[in-house]
Amino acid sequence: MRRLVIAFLCISLAAVAQTELSPAVHEFVKIESPTLALTHVRVIDGTGAAALDDQTVVIADGKIKSIGKSGSVEVPSDAKVIDLSGDSVIPGLVGMHDHMFYPGGGALFHEMGYSFPRLYLAGGVTTIRTTGSVEPYADLETKKLIDGGQMPGPKMHITGPYIEGKGTFAVQLHQLTGPDDARNTVNFWADQGATSFKIYNYVTRDEMKATNDAAHARKLTVTGHLCSVGFREAAALGIDDLEHGLVVDTEFYSGKKPDVCPSPRAALAELTKLDMSGPEIQGMIRDLVAHHVALTSTLPVFEQFVPGRPAPQRRVLDAMGVDARNDYLGARVRLSATPDSPWPQMFTKEMQFEREFVKAGGLLLAGLDPTGIGGVLAGFGDQREVELLVEAGFTPLEAIHIATANGAQFLGESQRIGTIAAGKQADLVVVVGDPSKNINDIEKVQIVFKDGVGYDPVKLTESARGLVGLR
Repeated sequence: MRRLVIAFLCISLAAVAQTELSPAVHEFVKIESPTLALTHVRVIDGTGAAALDDQTVVIADGKIKSIGKSGSVEVPSDAKVIDLSGDSVIPGLVGMHDHMFYPGGGALFHEMGYSFPRLYLAGGVTTIRTTGSVEPYADLETKKLIDGGQMPGPKMHITGPYIEGKGTFAVQLHQLTGPDDARNTVNFWADQGATSFKIYNYVTRDEMKATNDAAHARKLTVTGHLCSVGFREAAALGIDDLEHGLVVDTEFYSGKKPDVCPSPRAALAELTKLDMSGPEIQGMIRDLVAHHVALTSTLPVFEQFVPGRPAPQRRVLDAMGVDARNDYLGARVRLSATPDSPWPQMFTKEMQFEREFVKAGGLLLAGLDPTGIGGVLAGFGDQREVELLVEAGFTPLEAIHIATANGAQFLGESQRIGTIAAGKQADLVVVVGDPSKNINDIEKVQIVFKDGVGYDPVKLTESARGLVGLR
């Protein structure tokens, strides 16, 4: 994986802390002061280290000034002091597969430029990579509004429009005509402000290589939700990241033909027969690690295909518009009636695969992917991803590390975000309880700090009530 980031991006993001917030954003601010002291709080710093109890975190001008045992850290006389006894603070989540759109039925997707930024921030997600866009101009303009203090939301790393070949199911996606078209697409959208690209199902190896070469020449990264090209082929062609894990890798399908996307159902059926500790999978993992290819986990979207999972949460249903809610609940009923579904077995194998990938030294990232049958929503799904990583066998501390520090590392932002340390941006999430022991406490968000400004998750969530699927 290449650590390639445009310098002006870091400069522009660093300026966000000094941006004056509009009244429309101030409406959601819970705590704002040039200097803050969070006292008697449990610090889970995102490095994977054990939680530290009774700590004081001093924040000044949007950055973490100091951290240490309460009573031993100097609290500035002008600081606003907030006693957080019994609460925990973790780094802001870094969502690495966090689209700005939502399924609208058939081959269409709807941009959620109003509700999703609010829900991401309310869920403790302070940085996202959009990881594929159906309305790239809308994503770019949303980022400008957030960075300019005109709209509440997370820091956004914009992925350009899907790099897709002939045969796509989605009418909102451009279908490439060849390698030259791939290069032109990358260069055009890089000029508009995209900082990464995502290859999709029907791209050929020649088109993939052209995409990778053009992006890397601009010091940008490429990820992929693949089908026509296998994981090991993609690694050899220089891809930086792979989305969704084993679930979408078709290289083990007995009927696989070069540059052809086979039936996903047929390929999935054969994947369920593979041993995650066997030579085929282990060989592929070693190849990915050797090529420094990262892997993005999106367990929440696949959980939706497992009959009976997950139990619908009231907060998720309340955020949906009436039509979106009815469509989702109807899809759940239909899935429950599906005989011989491969998903219960495949979901377990995907979890095993992700553990094996990390054990081999791979860089695992965390995302939610708000697509599928519509049950995965911004923010809520990011929290669910962390919970599912723990169900997969990672410790809570490891899962938090994956969802924070690893994403920052891939984005080239480790010096600024991803862990709690003096000198870094004050992107922090205060939760009630101790997620290092009970990961479900990650849902109990009390305050979300972005660049030292504390946002109210309740007000943000309430402002998006009933709007998912609409705007």
